[in-house]
Amino acid sequence: MWVKHNKILLSKILLLLVILLVGGLTTSGCIGGLQPIGWSGGVVADGTLFLGSIEGRLVAVNISDATPTPRWSEPLTASGSAGGFGCAASPAGVAIYGTPAVAGDLVYIGGYNGKIYAFNSSSLEVQWVYPREGNLQPIVGGPVATLGKIYFGSSDGKLYALDADTGNKEWEFETGDKIWSTPVIDNGTVYISSFDKKLYALDANSGEKKWETAEVGGAIAATPIVYNNTVYFGSFDRYLYAVDATDGSLKWKSEVEAGKWFWAKPVIYNNTVYAPSLDGKVYILNAESGHELIDAIDLGSPVSSSPVLVDGLLIVASEDGVVYALDTTTNQERWHKDLNDLKEEEKKKEQKIYAPLWASNGVVYVHTQEHETLYALNAQTGVELWPVSLTSE
Repeated sequence: MWVKHNKILLSKILLLLVILLVGGLTTSGCIGGLQPIGWSGGVVADGTLFLGSIEGRLVAVNISDATPTPRWSEPLTASGSAGGFGCAASPAGVAIYGTPAVAGDLVYIGGYNGKIYAFNSSSLEVQWVYPREGNLQPIVGGPVATLGKIYFGSSDGKLYALDADTGNKEWEFETGDKIWSTPVIDNGTVYISSFDKKLYALDANSGEKKWETAEVGGAIAATPIVYNNTVYFGSFDRYLYAVDATDGSLKWKSEVEAGKWFWAKPVIYNNTVYAPSLDGKVYILNAESGHELIDAIDLGSPVSSSPVLVDGLLIVASEDGVVYALDTTTNQERWHKDLNDLKEEEKKKEQKIYAPLWASNGVVYVHTQEHETLYALNAQTGVELWPVSLTSE
């Protein structure tokens, strides 16, 4: 399907990753020489933007500079484990799919090699690695740094909590299948989804289970979102769900069924759920009832990148390299920007967007995978502020 419609390697990556793990293949199996890729989002802290690069490095960009210049850490090390997609370690390094987290003077990032790294935010030197020896199963979601801990899920089906300063394990909780999502912490509770078709709520301090939902119709790879004591998430069964944050009871299952899976994290604003799907549409539902408010907005290309909300504008990116701003008051397009128009005349390859978007101080940041570049766009107008190449050589 996607493989037929897209002939370049990166447009195949999302489907191949799903086939590899959803299909139950072991991480020791290699697919045709694929190299680690990754599609990390970013985070801004104290004027510095941190993200993971395709080369498998932590990148720091001082966004206060008129012409931002990136700095790179040493590559994440495979330590003898499987590389991206279960292949042997390669010169491309370790794939990074999750968005980094920042707490104090440490930046935390997870690798597909099954390790969590803590870097000094100034020197970009490694402070600690977990586990110290050996590797977990691949880490696809990002870590979360809060309450003095680092929370993250692994493809071994476990949610881990580490001491944020030392990297020592404090507790772990096992679900029934792989975890690809990023944990969400709200009011002392950790919410995590699993491929076992359930969402779990745990005590953030002890890891004790508070509740689990009944099984939904498909695996859950999407990161949930909490809004008004309700947890919302999309599933591979192509439906959206809302459950009570107190006990996990079902509030609603969307009447509308998407054409393909929900992968991206939805955005909720003014009691409205905006949920992009791999079918290329953004579904707009009432947060209380799950009823569709208007017909889905068709962007014409799959959306795997999680959108972001900036001053009433929903900023969403399609895989074909186009960024859109939707006015949440009218649900009409305010502007769109085709990043393929921003490159030089030689245009080596079409840009692709898989990484989640993020924003700070009215600026939206976009990490593209082909011809790897970080773009900064004015959220209100879509005007390009600057691009930065993320290739270290």
